[in-house]
Amino acid sequence: MLQASSLSGLPTIRHAFFTREGGVSRGLYRSLNGGMGSNDDAAMVRENRARMAAALGVAPGSLVTAYQIHSPDVVVAEKPWTRENAPRADAVVTRVPGLAVAVTTADCGPVLFADEAAGVVGAAHAGWKGALSGVLDSTIDTMERLGASRARITAVIGPTIRQANYEVGPEFVARFIAQDPDSERFFMPSGRERHALFDLPGFIAARLKSAGLVRIDDLGHCTYADPDRFYSYRRSVHRAEPDYGRHVNAIALRED
Repeated sequence: MLQASSLSGLPTIRHAFFTREGGVSRGLYRSLNGGMGSNDDAAMVRENRARMAAALGVAPGSLVTAYQIHSPDVVVAEKPWTRENAPRADAVVTRVPGLAVAVTTADCGPVLFADEAAGVVGAAHAGWKGALSGVLDSTIDTMERLGASRARITAVIGPTIRQANYEVGPEFVARFIAQDPDSERFFMPSGRERHALFDLPGFIAARLKSAGLVRIDDLGHCTYADPDRFYSYRRSVHRAEPDYGRHVNAIALRED
């Protein structure tokens, strides 16, 4: 798993951006696939997630992820839930010690948030749709309602697809610029007519800064470029593979 020094230095916080290493899944899903929505063997996914929970110091059932829908919606977790009754949202926030809130990703941007002084943490799934429609702003707003302060919140961007590997079409670029002409700075020519390369983590960082955060880190890893360590939806499409694994990115308040 990967960790950020800015969060590791907070004694009451446990966190991890899990890679694909250290699990039991096989084939396309090798090895630490945490995607309950994948076609992987369900028992193997449960074992993988139990290993992740142990690494975070929480019970297996206390690692919770929402049913992600590429939305700006946020849910507050006050107790564990199951896959069957998971809320539909793209960010999860909590102030309950021993409850690890998480998002799953396979190119989209995972962002972990913490205000240690307030005892509030959160995890957001920021693909382009969610980032553009406000999931990061909604996460920060929800944390503030639980007592956090955006002046104290630390936000960390985990492994995500990087600009060199994220080619998009003209309609994609137009959607961003229509909302904010300044968004043009997150695109550069790809070498293919009317296509561009999109800087998703740069856009995420800008949205966090615009929301008033000053403690923003980016681990700098590209999911597409490193198949040994990371799953990638886009890479699986380019390879004509039938499915792909998912990473879990999680944060929790220590119980002790």
